[in-house]
Amino acid sequence: MSLSDIPAFLVAIALLIAIHEWGHYRVARACGVKVLRFSIGFGRVLWRRVGRDGTEFTLSMLPLGGYVRMLDERDGPVAPHEREQAFNQRPLRQRAAIVAAGPAANWVLAVLLLAVVAWLGSEVPKAQLGTPPAGSLAERAGVRAGDLVRSVSSDGQAWEDVQALPDLMAAVVQAQALGESLHLSVSDANGHGSRSLKLDTDRLAGRAPDAHLFNDIGFAPLAEPLIRQVLPGGAGESAGLQVDDRVLAIDGRSVPDAGFLRDAIRRARDGDQPRTMAWRVERAGQTVDLQVTPQLVDVDGRSVARLQIGVGAPPERVMVSYGFLDGLARGAQQSWDMAVTTVRLLGRMLIGEASVKNLSGPLTIADYAGQSAQAGLTPYLDFLAKISLSLAVLNLLPLPMLDGGHLMYHLFEGLSGRPVSEWWQRQLQRAGALILMLMMALALSNDVSRLAGWH
Repeated sequence: MSLSDIPAFLVAIALLIAIHEWGHYRVARACGVKVLRFSIGFGRVLWRRVGRDGTEFTLSMLPLGGYVRMLDERDGPVAPHEREQAFNQRPLRQRAAIVAAGPAANWVLAVLLLAVVAWLGSEVPKAQLGTPPAGSLAERAGVRAGDLVRSVSSDGQAWEDVQALPDLMAAVVQAQALGESLHLSVSDANGHGSRSLKLDTDRLAGRAPDAHLFNDIGFAPLAEPLIRQVLPGGAGESAGLQVDDRVLAIDGRSVPDAGFLRDAIRRARDGDQPRTMAWRVERAGQTVDLQVTPQLVDVDGRSVARLQIGVGAPPERVMVSYGFLDGLARGAQQSWDMAVTTVRLLGRMLIGEASVKNLSGPLTIADYAGQSAQAGLTPYLDFLAKISLSLAVLNLLPLPMLDGGHLMYHLFEGLSGRPVSEWWQRQLQRAGALILMLMMALALSNDVSRLAGWH
């Protein structure tokens, strides 16, 4: 995370909070409830304006939240002529609608943003896979260099088309997080033939999403075995490697792609000693033979063979876009799938079947905001959609202090015919505040660990 990430983060948070509170505000006004204040942020007021309906609109110093304060007899005296405009005097169905309108607004925004992303389209890597690392799930599933993934399925019955590599990786990450296996339908590089493979992502259930996890899964786009970077002073430079060298063979074995090359480098060791490899490369039309010895370096507590080079030509990319109706349908389907996955993942974390390291806090969100903003409009809109949906799901959790908790109060009132007592509300508020504080502390701890490279 850097200071350049902060503007993109603040814009995202301010927009999503404003949409959330606008949902509460608009439905409250439609139900005849008087809104006293619409605030973005907490603390000292930096800007204030009073609307025609008497609502005070404010922008406050701490932008990590917001609120809509409505006229309510439980908060203080209400003039007799305004009593009908008090929130607590509205019918139960209206009060529930006002509470649900905030998360609903964030959900609708997520659908629209994902639809816009689908309409705009983007150039993304093709779902054509390179040689998987030895021992990875992809290798054990039978993935071969050049395999083109056409569709995926969680049960081998209902299949979803894969347009490009991001679709495939999203399905893989979802299956791993939920502890499920994933079925793949693949063809050869030219789209001929078809075979089904089973990826045992359920074996990695509970693992935190880090570089080691993705290496153990073993998916990477097909790329030519070119040297694209040689770091000064590294083992690759010492061996005589140069940028744009094309690796033809290692120890007499042909090198089909960059995935094979990376795996050969990782395996170039005998116990705790690096092993020298015989490389044949093509350089400016000439064949050159080199003796290449990697260095063993410590990476997150693991000893790894490295050459300090970058390998792989850019993978083939395809343009993926959708028409108006298809884009809307994709936005709705994606938002539903992400919401279901989020809820199921939270449930698995609660019972210890998924790592709590999946929780992210403001530092990670700010980091992703900056990265997506630098990548362009489409990635930033996609980021906003996912954060908006996360905000909707989080607020619907049945925890006091959140919209979902208030909806539980209304559900109790609807079933029992009487509201939750003030004593019980106070106790539940305290419990809810404690749970939220623990979740925030855990998320922040994960952020610090992730940004510091501790996991």
